[in-house]
Amino acid sequence: MSYRNKTYIAFASEDIRSYRLMEAWRDNDKIDFNFYDAHDLFAARDTSKPETIKRNLRERLKNAKQVVLLGSEHAKAKGGDGKSFLAHEIEVIKEFDLPVVVANLNQSRDIATQFIPKPLLDANYYTISVSFQMKIIKFALDKYVDFYPSKKGQGPHYYEPNIYANLGL
Repeated sequence: MSYRNKTYIAFASEDIRSYRLMEAWRDNDKIDFNFYDAHDLFAARDTSKPETIKRNLRERLKNAKQVVLLGSEHAKAKGGDGKSFLAHEIEVIKEFDLPVVVANLNQSRDIATQFIPKPLLDANYYTISVSFQMKIIKFALDKYVDFYPSKKGQGPHYYEPNIYANLGL
């Protein structure tokens, strides 16, 4: 299953609590949600120089098979500012042509363009937007990632309500 491959979680620093929640889902033996977190590779220290951090981020993304972007206003702003670490990650994601699942932190099930960084929108990057819920994120990693190569350049997408209903959401 795709979600068991190396998954990179991209997020603005303001959204770290949601990232920690995803780690808790993964670490809970009673929850069927797992991913091989690419953040576990090439750890950087807070005292590292920006060039070192960017190099480590690139190495992490090089080892990733897919990305979950925690969608928020902060992610949109930082992902498109051209100078933050998230902006660097977005550029490397595009360069490596990685599939991106945008998990909307406001629980929106639609394409939340207010959460997708401008460089992805400008590139008409094929992403799938989902609500920040474990079942739909897992579903997207299982289904969308394999489908991604056939839809490159077709812009952001979302799942119809029946997909959520079938998942009990």
